[in-house]
This record gives sequence, C-alpha cells and structure tokens, in this order.
Amino acid sequence: MIAPPEDSVGVQAKAGDKAAFEALVRREKAGLYAFVRRYVGDPDEAYDIVQDSFIAAWRSIRRYDPAKPFGVWIRTIALNKCRDYGRRAAVRRTLLRTFAAEPEAMPESARSEGDDQLRRLDMAIAALPSVYKDPLLLTTSGGLSQAEAARALKTTVKGVEMRIRRARLKLAEMLAESAEG
Repeated sequence: MIAPPEDSVGVQAKAGDKAAFEALVRREKAGLYAFVRRYVGDPDEAYDIVQDSFIAAWRSIRRYDPAKPFGVWIRTIALNKCRDYGRRAAVRRTLLRTFAAEPEAMPESARSEGDDQLRRLDMAIAALPSVYKDPLLLTTSGGLSQAEAARALKTTVKGVEMRIRRARLKLAEMLAESAEG
C-alpha cells in the first residue's frame, strides 16, 4: 500500500480513516517517545504516556486541524499527558513522605561512565520546572521549531528562546552539582 501524500493523511485521519491515523502514528511514534522519555526520565512511563497520547489523539481526531502539522498537535497532547504524570508523581511523593514510607532505593548497576552521564542528564531534565522543560524538549527531542513550540505553548518565539536558554543554564548547574555529590 502506497502512503497518500502527507497533507491528505491528516484529512483522511480526521474523517475516521484508521489506516491514515496509523500512518501518522508510525511517522511520529519514535520522535514522540524520545520527547516524552526526556520529559519524564523513565522509559517505561514514557511508553505508557506515548500510548495514552495516541489514544487521546484518536478519540479527539475530529478536533485536529489537518492544515496544521500533526506532529505539533500530538506533541501538545503528549505534553499535557507529561504534565499530568508530573502532578501524579508529586502526589505520590507527598503521600510517601506523609506516611513515612521508605523511598525506593535506586538499583546500583555497573554502568559505563557514558550511561551514568546520560542517566544524570535524564534525571536533571525530568527535574526541571515545566516552564523550562517544555520548550527545551519540544525543540530538541520533540523536533519542533521554536515557532512551532511557541504555538504549542501559547507563547512567543522570544519566550521560547529565553526559556530554552534558562533551561540549559539550569541543567548545567544541576549536572555540576550531581558530579560533585
């Protein structure tokens, strides 16, 4: 089966064509997973969030505007799912502290220095406030331009640029601290 031109795939998906929607999913899933994984810092949670994002997209496909890139629309949905995950995680942490539960011990493994650095980077990115994390990941892992990220975040391109700069400064600070400690 030959895939229809990109602009018609969104129109077909909006009309309820499951094959067209599946083509959009195949096209976006790897980039969306990379974006979500960086956002939440947990590969398993990221997989679940990506699945939830595509389910939510299918359920609301009638609201999709095929004149706009599907990648921006699905990343906006995923961004909201990531924020929901962050709120749930914050509630779980609060409950754990409240009931004095033992925090889960992070398993020690024999990782190479590169793996350890990547793990620290993932943890630092996941710990960023969403005001910085959102534009950083939308433009790096999410593959959006700064203008597309600005539209998704309902801000200006300058606002996105400033937040990305601050995110990078904060990450550098966090990574320096984790290297010392």
